[in-house]
Amino acid sequence: MDCRKEINLARCNCTYDPCSRKGSCCECIQYHKASGELPACYFSDKDERTYNRSIDFFIKSGGR
Repeated sequence: MDCRKEINLARCNCTYDPCSRKGSCCECIQYHKASGELPACYFSDKDERTYNRSIDFFIKSGGR
C-alpha cells in the first residue's frame, strides 16, 4: 500500500513544523505509541497547540 502523504497532509492538524512524520500516519502513530502518547489528530486544534500528547491530557480534555 502506498502512503497517501499529500491527502494526509491536507487533514493533518499537527502544528509541530519540523516533524519529519507529518503526513505519514503510520510513522506518526508508531512514534507516539512508543512514547506512550497519541498523535495530534486525536486532539482538537486548541488542545493540539499545547503539544501535550499524553493520554491523560486527552482524557481530561475530552478528546476531539
